[in-house]
Amino acid sequence: MSVRAGLTGTAALVRLGLRRDRILGPVWVLVFVLMAASSAGATKGVYPDLASRVSAAAAVNKTAATRALYGPIWDVNSLAQLSLFKFNALGAALVAVLSLILVTRHTRGEEEEGRLELLGAGVVGRHASLGAALVVTWVTVATLAALTWFALVAAGLPAVGSLVFALTWLMSGTVFAGVAAVTAQLTSAARAANGLAAAVLGLAYLLRAVGDASGTGGQHWLSWLSPIGWAQQVKAYSDNRWPVLLIGFAVAGLLVVAAFALVARRDLGAGLFAERAGRPRATAWLAGPFALALRLQRGVLLAWTAAFVVLGLVMGSLASSAGDFLDSQAARDMIRKLGGQQVLTDAFFSTEFGVIAIVTSVFVVQSVLRLRSEEAGRRAEPLLATAITRPRWLTSHVGVAALGAIWLLLVAGFVGGSSYAVAVGDGGQVLRLTGAALVQLPAVLVLGGFTLAAYGFSPRLAVAGWAALVLCLLLGELGPLFDVDPRVMDLSPYTHVPRLPGGAFSATPLVWLALVAAALIATGYAAFRRRDLS
Repeated sequence: MSVRAGLTGTAALVRLGLRRDRILGPVWVLVFVLMAASSAGATKGVYPDLASRVSAAAAVNKTAATRALYGPIWDVNSLAQLSLFKFNALGAALVAVLSLILVTRHTRGEEEEGRLELLGAGVVGRHASLGAALVVTWVTVATLAALTWFALVAAGLPAVGSLVFALTWLMSGTVFAGVAAVTAQLTSAARAANGLAAAVLGLAYLLRAVGDASGTGGQHWLSWLSPIGWAQQVKAYSDNRWPVLLIGFAVAGLLVVAAFALVARRDLGAGLFAERAGRPRATAWLAGPFALALRLQRGVLLAWTAAFVVLGLVMGSLASSAGDFLDSQAARDMIRKLGGQQVLTDAFFSTEFGVIAIVTSVFVVQSVLRLRSEEAGRRAEPLLATAITRPRWLTSHVGVAALGAIWLLLVAGFVGGSSYAVAVGDGGQVLRLTGAALVQLPAVLVLGGFTLAAYGFSPRLAVAGWAALVLCLLLGELGPLFDVDPRVMDLSPYTHVPRLPGGAFSATPLVWLALVAAALIATGYAAFRRRDLS
């Protein structure tokens, strides 16, 4: 089959894809643009003069921990770099997540649901689905980059530097669109394809974090092995190194070529990695719905566990450097603005556990949304036609989400505490930091309960869980900069969690969060019992 024939129908699929994403795409784009523009506008008020900006930038660069989280500030005199240092590496990673979701949704997701087979029976080429998915993703991230450029210029930042910054997001989006295009050919399940692509993204972010944390020496070269690191190395608003962008776009091109080559080597609905045949009869432990739900999410939970082990090791090893701030009042102020209290090492852990809570919530929302996938794939109906009741089926997946959240927080706290305990020679830190991680659980469960409540009313509303998570992330990142009304900040459950370690512990907010989570979960159960399966 010629390339041209294989792409027959691509234009029609592009129009269909853009129509399907008419809500998801604009919302993501708006969130990114607002994040960048609002940060740029708010920083002027926080650091009004050159001396304050230099002092704050020096505080960021002085510690490996902050560089690992967000990357360095290359030009300490630059207001633009100080304004956007949080959204350089982190923003590039979030744009990458958007690309992964879009490509997988329009390729492997369509195959898994059987819709692509129906389209393929008409005048649609073998490569049309992949081509359309890539075009839809490129259009989305290109629009995002263009609007970000305009917004940053409107906020008063230099035009050339703003263009380079926007192009780093575009580069990251195109590279990981290529990654997702490849992983979509390797496995027959959309969740597995997303998991593989997310693992590549996690590794890329980790390589950049280790490279940036080591400063100009040591393992700094690791940043050059990461597409997220390339976004850092472009040095927008400083050197504006355009050739580094070409590296990313060249790699993206190679990945796209590889993806198209792989499409021709597999059957429709299958992946290059063959699925193993299951047992002819289920084992005794797989007799109930909870065991089935755990089996369905076992691979995802193992991948998350591995990621949290690595995260805990890096967090614990970097925490010992937080004490270097003690001789700098500007550094102390910077860390406290990120959410910590009292001792700076405790402030670092407090901030990190807040980030880990958000990341754990991603797993919980994803796990609860497995209910929607099972219902949409018509796999729930046969189960519910047996003696398994609706509440029991819901409980199986909700239980996996809740126990998985407890497990991941335990892993992060225990591994991070153990790593830090070895560094400082204090074994008591293990239990202390494990407890500080588990304190985040009620807030995480509130997000899971909200997602379940939305799903209970309608599968279409279940995506509100992601919207709520993004809202909490925005409030946490931008709320302090804008002095947002405390009543608005209180909408995020994470603002009520005691800042541990280092802060004062109070059980009252945790009890209230647990009650809110329980009420939301009960609402989800009640709503689901009253509606028909879709």
